[in-house]
Amino acid sequence: MAAEIPPLVAHRVSDKAKRTLDIVKQFVEEECMPADAVARAQMADFPTRWGVYPPVIDDLKAKAKALGLWNMFLSKTHYAEGAGLSNLEYGLIAGVLGKSGLASEAVNCSAPDTGNMEVLAKYGTPEQKKTWLEPLLDGTIRSAFLMTERAVASSDARNIEMSMKREGNEYVLNGSKWWSSGAGDPRCKIYVVLGKTDPNNPDPYKQQSVILVPAGTAGVKIERMLSVYGYDDAPHGHAEITFTNVRVPASNLVLGEGRGFEIIQGRLGPGRIHHAMRAVGSAERALELMISRVNDPARRTFGKRLNEHGVILEWIARSRMEIDAARLVVLNAAIKVDETDAKGAQYEIAAAKIMVPEIALAVIDRAVQAHGAAGVSGDFPLASMWAHMRTLKVADGPSELHLQQMGRNENKKNQLILGRFAEQRRRVERKLKEYGYKSNL
Repeated sequence: MAAEIPPLVAHRVSDKAKRTLDIVKQFVEEECMPADAVARAQMADFPTRWGVYPPVIDDLKAKAKALGLWNMFLSKTHYAEGAGLSNLEYGLIAGVLGKSGLASEAVNCSAPDTGNMEVLAKYGTPEQKKTWLEPLLDGTIRSAFLMTERAVASSDARNIEMSMKREGNEYVLNGSKWWSSGAGDPRCKIYVVLGKTDPNNPDPYKQQSVILVPAGTAGVKIERMLSVYGYDDAPHGHAEITFTNVRVPASNLVLGEGRGFEIIQGRLGPGRIHHAMRAVGSAERALELMISRVNDPARRTFGKRLNEHGVILEWIARSRMEIDAARLVVLNAAIKVDETDAKGAQYEIAAAKIMVPEIALAVIDRAVQAHGAAGVSGDFPLASMWAHMRTLKVADGPSELHLQQMGRNENKKNQLILGRFAEQRRRVERKLKEYGYKSNL
């Protein structure tokens, strides 16, 4: 039996996926995790951290392709372009990929490319697929996703203000975006952009559209690269970008005018579950680091080794239970997506999006504490892991937004409970009266 498969879902995992999972595990542990340090060293050697990327990633990608580890995120349930795996099977694999900062990109399964490829695979025209999807699937280019805007609360996509006006056979774009993930990479050749084509449409969900903007188009300017808790995330990066009279062919519009909200919701659903899948792997890595640290014979406090302190053992136990629970929440969402689609799994995806980063954060924080001052330094990956995991509580819609929607739906769904409670109360009152007692209900 391949590693990392909970017994509850083992019967849903194909023999091919089990073999693939074993190969992925070996690839991540023997190639990707050591290469994380190489990538940091290579980036430090460059005079600038932008416009370059660590050469080790090309070596990893070549090895991954040779092993058949490529585009595994595109599920066989919904796409013909992937590796023939289900979302559940990829969820197990992503839980291993999350242990390394390079692993997902090495197998062409990293954000934002995964979401952008799904958009093109699902909604793109033959020409759009030929021009952009094929090189993305081949890993020869990268992409960026441009939705969030600085001046508005972008968690509500109806607030998006970027103007996209039709002029003949072109759209003219004006506005600005920030947290444009992937825009700093020199291999980024295409932006997937959300804007408003019909701001006066009475249906606020029909005002937005998605268009493809080639990087380097006249009028597009990267104003600055943003940091995440002090990390610049080079070469990937998150950019603030302005658009000034940017002209794009009308043929670059995806699906049609007014379909932007539909496309973005379809894109963000899988993105949320992919983040959660990788977060499980990050939590596993943090637990491994914590166990390694507390079992170091040189680490002693108050006459005891660290692993002899009750609080440390409690941290390890809680972390193990929480990670196992998080994995099942993610896999449950993946199964639901396989059985329906991202929209049909809205509740399950939201639950994973909310719960898993919180659990991973707690585990990483314990690992930081177990490392003491070293945990907050750059000598270990924990500080960076914590910073990026904290970001997931905001990315793809803040957790509070999903909680509110889930609470509203649950409350509406369970209104019948009130009627059942009232009927049960009447039964109790009748039974008490039958035996000569008075009800206090």
